[in-house]
Amino acid sequence: MKGTATTWIWAIGTLLCGATAAVQAQPSFPVTAAQRATAQQVAQQGVPLAALNPNAPDSYTVQSGDTLWRIAGLYLRQPWRWPELWGMNLQAIANPHLIYPGQVLYLEKSGGYARLSSTRGTGTPTVKLTPRVRSESLSDLALPTLQMHLIEPFLSEPLVVDTDTLQRAPRIIAGDNERIMLSPGDRAYARGPVDAPLLHSPGTSRSYRLFRQATPVRDPITKEILGYEAQYLGQAELERSETPAPPAPDKVQHSPTLPASVHITRIKEEILAGDRLLPEPPRQYLSFVPHAPKEPVTAHVASLYSSTAVRYGTQHQVVAINKGTQDGVVPGMVLSLMTQGQTMVDKTDPQRATVKLPDEENGLAMVFRSFDRVSYVLIMDIQHGVQIGDRLTSPQ
Repeated sequence: MKGTATTWIWAIGTLLCGATAAVQAQPSFPVTAAQRATAQQVAQQGVPLAALNPNAPDSYTVQSGDTLWRIAGLYLRQPWRWPELWGMNLQAIANPHLIYPGQVLYLEKSGGYARLSSTRGTGTPTVKLTPRVRSESLSDLALPTLQMHLIEPFLSEPLVVDTDTLQRAPRIIAGDNERIMLSPGDRAYARGPVDAPLLHSPGTSRSYRLFRQATPVRDPITKEILGYEAQYLGQAELERSETPAPPAPDKVQHSPTLPASVHITRIKEEILAGDRLLPEPPRQYLSFVPHAPKEPVTAHVASLYSSTAVRYGTQHQVVAINKGTQDGVVPGMVLSLMTQGQTMVDKTDPQRATVKLPDEENGLAMVFRSFDRVSYVLIMDIQHGVQIGDRLTSPQ
């Protein structure tokens, strides 16, 4: 099993509807040569029964609201080992990134191996879609890897930057009608650095994100500052760029430009003078491909992302770890969470020796956003609360 785990660790195995026209209408997600080769290898004999979840159902109808992580977990002991699902029925799969509500999955066992199929025996793949009055693309029905609403806000918040990035970003200087705290619908005035005024360039977006002071993210082991986490506040639209100011009256010194005007469109917290604006990144479709690291990884929890002070991270919470892209940590990487063993005095020992209890596996987390030296992970499964300093390793 250990050898097959090394071979099959990466992402996503699913089953498609049988309609060729519907498949052609879907967005194109690449299937790598390595992924296809893995699936072909598995398809030759199936998956050892030992890899199955003991409670794997004989059949399952995909439900609206399901995720690929959850469905894989129904059939496999380790839900991130999805090539098994894909390889079990390679012929029925045109693209491993798509699966739809209404599909029926069948588990077949023979000769010590198991296969997952979209057909019972032979025949046309079974697809049972609920009739709908309106027309809609099947791409809108495709199941996501995980519950995207849990991480969607974090794809734009938080932001890990160096100290100069925020200091040189345009800043809010005042609100309209002398407003001190700004809300959606309010107008605000902003200025950039003298050598980089806030201007709108043709062909670029007018959308900006608003941030507040950057808090240092420290390595829990070395105490080194890994970056600065800017506090996300909301969004704004640039209405008018900074423009040259008219000549000032005698003895009065003004800025050489008039401030830009921005319209506050969305807030998480009220906006204040001094808050900074950074361009809104283009919205992207993210298809996470869960996989174990190719090389051994050891990381530690650096912070718990929360608007309030908390000591323990819970399931579906986001935490920052002290490894990033320069360490080979990328979105989709799955890591095991380890609970730190306590250091205690052995009262059964006449010498009262101090011993450290072993670290124990606590659950799984998946990386969904990486910066240079910091990454954010979503806690997928957990048994006990996660603390700063807890270790993350390659899953076994």
